[in-house]
Amino acid sequence: MRQSIPLQLNPITGQWEKASPVTILYDAHGRAMAISSGAYTGASTSRRALRYFNPKHLDADSALLPELPRLRDISEDLARNSPLALGAINTAVTNVVGAGLKLQCRVDREFLKMEEGQADEWETTTEREWHLWADSQDCDVARTIPFPEGQDLVFRKVLIDGDIFVLMTRKEVKFSPYALRLQYIEGDRVKNKDNISETKTLRAGIEKDEYGAPINYHVMKDSPGSMFAPIRQEWDVIPAFSDKTGLRNMIHLYRMLRPGQSRGLPYLSPVIELLKQLTRYSEAEIMAAVVASYFTGVIETESGSQGMIGNMVGDDDVDSAVAGSSSDQDIKLGPGALIGLKMGEKITFGNPGRPNTGFDSFVKSILQQIGVALEIPFEILIGHFSASYSASRAALLEAWRFFRGRRAWIARNFCQLVYENWLYEAVAIGRVKAPGFFKDFMIRKAFSNAIWIGEAPSQIDPVKEVDAAEKRLGLFLTTRDEETVALTGGDFEANWPRIKKEKKMLKELQPEPQSLKNVNDKGEPENMGNDLEDETIQEAQQ
Repeated sequence: MRQSIPLQLNPITGQWEKASPVTILYDAHGRAMAISSGAYTGASTSRRALRYFNPKHLDADSALLPELPRLRDISEDLARNSPLALGAINTAVTNVVGAGLKLQCRVDREFLKMEEGQADEWETTTEREWHLWADSQDCDVARTIPFPEGQDLVFRKVLIDGDIFVLMTRKEVKFSPYALRLQYIEGDRVKNKDNISETKTLRAGIEKDEYGAPINYHVMKDSPGSMFAPIRQEWDVIPAFSDKTGLRNMIHLYRMLRPGQSRGLPYLSPVIELLKQLTRYSEAEIMAAVVASYFTGVIETESGSQGMIGNMVGDDDVDSAVAGSSSDQDIKLGPGALIGLKMGEKITFGNPGRPNTGFDSFVKSILQQIGVALEIPFEILIGHFSASYSASRAALLEAWRFFRGRRAWIARNFCQLVYENWLYEAVAIGRVKAPGFFKDFMIRKAFSNAIWIGEAPSQIDPVKEVDAAEKRLGLFLTTRDEETVALTGGDFEANWPRIKKEKKMLKELQPEPQSLKNVNDKGEPENMGNDLEDETIQEAQQ
């Protein structure tokens, strides 16, 4: 088959000539570029909106680590001084952790071939031993907070700083059978020893192997922001895992958003600018409203009297009303104040036009954007439900998708790891009996199974929620244990002994004596109803 030879027009002679190989190559490349250049408008550099938008592709640590210290500082400042930022963090912590996630042992009965009563007894005994350690302040190396408050602390610091480190150390304490102690370490204390530069295997105070698994953590003995820190800092190098037991020595709690990410990103990072600008805008509106509320009169006299003539509202704070002349003292506005000026002196009033009628709608629009980024609906973010029941319930359900996800995350990555470390010691010292615990990893896993129960979601209409739960139970779509957790955050199995006791107490109650209103005019008891009504009353009492 003959192959056609491309032709090109000579711009000088105007004649068609055979194209050179170089020209053919450039033409093919140009056609390929022309075909691909319009595939995605978002990648176009010719459009006005994207002409100067040239982001760089960086790996996780290259993008985060250089800016993490400033992000952390700004986030901490917002958590201290911005009501909205603090409110978002408090909302997340309250709904995710609340009073603390509660342990419920779920030993694998089938694998361990444990009878029902034997498994129940083991779970009850283990939970009792756990609360002996976890509910005491001695579980903290500083002997300050028990484990439920520790959950609040670690989750709050993850939101504000991006991550937190928890060292599981051993320290004997009088009157405590367990030596496990938790030490909470803020993220800014984990830094490369002696401030050496980052390397491929040492990043932001975390020493890793070739696969990215942690080997050692470099921890400063004092916080870099402490007023008591020495001029020359010292470091401790802490192994990530124990050589003797293989258990974790350090828990690094953070959310990994990209592969290879070494440190955590503060929760408020995407909305820092919005939060700061909204705070400034709110402060400016408040100041403008205050100025607009100050009605101040100006009197111009020939004698040139100056200063405050009178305070019509009787304000005791003279400084806040008016003072002095324009030459050496500030002339201040005040509610109901009169100011005297010299001849020739004039004062010009600005018109703040406050209150701003568009303030509420504008702030609401910004808060909705912030809520989208933080995964907290607007209604939950500001704690205001003004819509219908269906809309409010939809907002609650959407928020609880976020809360449940974070609750499962902290239970899996913090609570369960601490429990497994504690259970290892409890079995080792004989406080908890677990045959084969140290011989087989599967047996250890079977004994270590547990779930963590938190507080129930808020309910707009409890009656409707209970009716829906009753219908789900009637259709065998759920269990009483699940419904108890969803409605009250309780434990049905733990409540069952108390329920049986109360039912027994109710059965022992005798019918109440007839009252005087049930006696007719002749002094004879009236008919209290047929047999069916009597049976109904007895069933209600039972």
